[in-house]
Amino acid sequence: MSTTPPHSPQPQSPNGSSHRPRPREVLREINYPHGIHPALVPGIAVEDQKLHYGTDKVVFLVTAALIVAFIAWGVLSTESLTAASTAALGWVTGNAGWFFTALSTAAVLFMLVVGFSRTGRIPLGMDDEKPEYSFFSWLAMLFAAGMGIGLMFYGASEPLSHFGAGVPGFGAEPGSEEMTVYALVQTAFHWGLNPWAMYAVVGSAVAYGAYRRGRPPLISRIFVPLIGQQRAEGGLGRLIDVFAIFATLFGTAASLGIGALQISRGLEIVAGWGPLGNGGLIAVIAVLTAAFVVSAVSGVARGIRYLSNTNLLLAFLLALFVFVVGPTVLILDLVPAVFSTYLQEYLWMTGQTGGWGEDATAFAGGWTVFYWAWWLSWSPFVGMFIAKISRGRTLRQFVTVVLVVPSSMCVLWFVVIGGTAMYLQRTGTDLAAAGGQEAVLFGMLDALPLGAITSVLAMIVIGIFFVTSADSASIVMGTLSQRGRPEPNRSIVVFWGLCLGGIAAVMMLVGGDDALTGMQNLVTVSALPFAVIVAFLMVAFYKDLRSDPATIRHAFALTAVRKAVIHGIEEHGDDFALQVEHAPGARAAGETFDSHDPAVTDWYRRVDEDGEEIDLAAETGSRAAPDGSVLNPDGSRQTPDGSHQTPDDSHLDPDEDLALRQDHDRA
Repeated sequence: MSTTPPHSPQPQSPNGSSHRPRPREVLREINYPHGIHPALVPGIAVEDQKLHYGTDKVVFLVTAALIVAFIAWGVLSTESLTAASTAALGWVTGNAGWFFTALSTAAVLFMLVVGFSRTGRIPLGMDDEKPEYSFFSWLAMLFAAGMGIGLMFYGASEPLSHFGAGVPGFGAEPGSEEMTVYALVQTAFHWGLNPWAMYAVVGSAVAYGAYRRGRPPLISRIFVPLIGQQRAEGGLGRLIDVFAIFATLFGTAASLGIGALQISRGLEIVAGWGPLGNGGLIAVIAVLTAAFVVSAVSGVARGIRYLSNTNLLLAFLLALFVFVVGPTVLILDLVPAVFSTYLQEYLWMTGQTGGWGEDATAFAGGWTVFYWAWWLSWSPFVGMFIAKISRGRTLRQFVTVVLVVPSSMCVLWFVVIGGTAMYLQRTGTDLAAAGGQEAVLFGMLDALPLGAITSVLAMIVIGIFFVTSADSASIVMGTLSQRGRPEPNRSIVVFWGLCLGGIAAVMMLVGGDDALTGMQNLVTVSALPFAVIVAFLMVAFYKDLRSDPATIRHAFALTAVRKAVIHGIEEHGDDFALQVEHAPGARAAGETFDSHDPAVTDWYRRVDEDGEEIDLAAETGSRAAPDGSVLNPDGSRQTPDGSHQTPDDSHLDPDEDLALRQDHDRA
């Protein structure tokens, strides 16, 4: 970029034409991968890559062997597994509880930086690519991702538990009206920004890699900028994918376990059956797992989606019913109180770790650390889902909506369900003595009109959540074990679904009489390796963003304008304008940027099986042009916005067109 006084003549070449690059400069431009400067790459979509999907035998067999061995251990020697998990839990909560808290907080800060700094303009897709779903459809699907078994189980029980026992650090008296607000605030802390920030970290990284960098949707491929392509595809990358599958298995199995726990308790209360015990729990898990297997084998994918949408409607109607027949005015009063206090006390609750004494240590180990571990375990599953539905959104849109909408919906659910449960407890209905956390929801519904009907409805909702969660999680694990295949083989999906059921059953056995404790122990311990992976994942993702074409263009623009303005003032005072021309040396906008560095060019270099460079659109016999358009064999062009140009109306000059056609013919 240069400066000239206003209305000054444009620099001309000897033949009177506008300045054009010298032959040596043109040759250097052609030497870019596919002739495209790294700042002008519009992005590469994963479906445009020549990827060979198939079962990664190392990832699948290693993970399968370990999981089957774990299930066998739990069945054949429950006592030793219980002892081992208890000892491991003590070590993790005592020595790594701070790490889970720090990581969840770092995820929130990281996503805020990514979304609201200059990287927020980067799209999760090609330049100018339109979002795949409308805004309201996107919101609806994010809300669906936020719903699940956990909200049904803990919706009434967690706030009631905090209400009765108190929360360390909050000065309110247990059971008081003030504690009603603080109990919901602490619950909101566990279900609000932090979990969705962890999901967003994984989801944005997967979406960016797949839809902008053309990589398979695997956790391991996010690490390419940190460990290199070869290691990401080799043993280290496979180890990362193994831990991602492990995390998904244990996190989802925990949800299925508490779902079975709640359904079995509902059957005891509604149907009048005697205590079912662990045998009854395992029978419930077996029946629901069989329902999932039937759906997977029969291939009724569309039916599962309809069932999932219907279930969301049923859950919404259940919450609306409680809102209408419950303490409506109190719930409306609690909404602003909880949201404002949550924001006010967020940093204080973040700092409530073992450093505050034994009570804070016990509370964090039993609640907060378990939740951070659980959400980390769910992050591959939920993250890959929101990655798929967020294609075409900018990072700023993604961060704003993903952090705000689902977390707000979760908090509102707890205000309605949990607020009603605490109101009933204060007014004489002893829900705390209903028979464990799994019975609190049914006790609350029984105290309201039409209790028998709504209790049956709640069990139906939980059962459907079980089937749809197992289906979705099994597909994600199938994708991870088949090199990123979007639609994994049914046999692989069924296998992982059976593993989910098996691990859920083992979790119930490990807990003995307190099945919930066994589940919490195993989830917390199993999440630690993946927590370390997520910490490094943020570093790899940010390194990727720093070399994004949009980031490079932004850096060029800032440098060019800064140098041009300084030069213009020095040469012409107030009266100057900016124009683009060749400027070598210190005046060049890219003086300090090496546009041929493999770190910024290798990612869009496409090669065949022999390592030879191939065209970006080789499967159609087309050639990628430097401006992001595609040159077809007949000379026509497909521009980045989808329009079609013939050779006559092409926007490139004839010399450049001829050079590209000759280059295409040589290729």
